[in-house]
Formats: sequence, C-alpha cells, structure tokens
Amino acid sequence: MQRRLSHEFMDDPDVDPVQLARALRYIRLVNRLLGGQSALLSSLRRWSAAWPAGRPVTLLDIATGSADLPIAARAWALKAGFDLRITAVDVHEKTLADARAQLAAQPPAIRDAITLLPADAFDLVERFGPASFDYVHAGLFLHHLPDLRALTMLRIMDRLARHGLIWNDLVRSRVAHLAIRLLTLGQPPIVRHDARVSVEAGFTRAEALDMAARLGLPAPRYRASLTYRFTLTSEKPTP
Repeated sequence: MQRRLSHEFMDDPDVDPVQLARALRYIRLVNRLLGGQSALLSSLRRWSAAWPAGRPVTLLDIATGSADLPIAARAWALKAGFDLRITAVDVHEKTLADARAQLAAQPPAIRDAITLLPADAFDLVERFGPASFDYVHAGLFLHHLPDLRALTMLRIMDRLARHGLIWNDLVRSRVAHLAIRLLTLGQPPIVRHDARVSVEAGFTRAEALDMAARLGLPAPRYRASLTYRFTLTSEKPTP
C-alpha cells in the first residue's frame, strides 16, 4: 500500500468547532483505548529508571491536539513520584482552545504542570534552542507531512531533546485501512474521512527505521502494537 497524503478536514483553520470537537473526542478515545497513550507512557516508564532525583523532568509534546497525552503523562508521573513538566504546542488555534478546556477540567497538580502554547513545529528550535527539553514527543503528527518534511521534523525533535525522542504514529497497511473503516462506522463524516486518510499517510516499519538511519539517530527502537500504532524511540547516550 503506497503512502498517500490527503487533506484532513480537522486541519482546516475554518473547520466548524462542533465538528472539530467530535474529531478530537474520537482521537482521545483512540489514544486511550488503542495504544497511543500506552505507547508514550511505556517509553517514559522505561527511561524513568535513570531520571535524577530532586529535579523536574521536561517533556515537549508537538502537535498536542486536545493535550490528552500530556495529561496522561503528568498523571502517570504523579503516581510514580516524578515531577514531569510538559510544554504542549499546536499551530491550530481552535484545537488549542479545546486543549485549554480539557486542561482546565484537571486538578491543579496536573494542569499547573502543563503549559499550552501556539507554535509552528518547524520553528521550535529557534524558539526554544537546541537540547532545551529532556524528551520530545510527537503523536499522530508526522503522518500529516510529506516524506522530506517528516524527516526534517524528526531532525528537529532530535535537536530539541537532551535525552530522547518518541515518534508515536500509525502503521500503514491494507489491514489497518480495513480496520479503521470498520471502527469509524457510524462516526461523523469528519472522523470517517480523517481517520481513513491518516492510515493511508502512515508509515511502515521499514520506512520509519530508514528515516532513523538516514538521520543517524542514536539507538533507534521500533515497536508496533496489534492496534496498528507504532513508536520509534531514540535515546542519547548519557554523558
């Protein structure tokens, strides 16, 4: 199945807020039940054994959507005894408005540790500087980009991260495409359309690992789930 990029309705700056809210609600459900959330948390859990005591750990979440993954990460960190501080960025103002509403509903221990900012992902190195976060995560974002732009985004993530990056995205396959068509039956048109074209724009294992190799990312590790989500992580050697 060849990779194919199509416009996603929820990316339109003039998208209807009600329809956008439905799409974001579906993404939150998918992240919680079909592996997006667990993909991020499993990587953080694995790395947390080396986290220093007595200082916050910082995470940048690119294209945060509803900020559901930063909220889940902060909640996990609190239970595990870590002070995880998260900066979550998105370029889409209506999406950020939804994220602000989701964050406002959280207890202070969660919402006070997450900063939401409007930002273009390709300007982040200039805005924050190299190695400005311990870890950098991007969920369901790179599949929106042409191959060269996705490669550039991975390079930006690597430059921003002191210790590691997490690329959290969709596996592209005919089986995954059939599965998403079944899972979105009865959903609003924006959900059916965007979910299907997202799978068509996803990545195979070979493509993801090839991109990591081309960039020379240290210690790349690819993991895929039965729900057709994958993570590609890269951890930098401890000085």
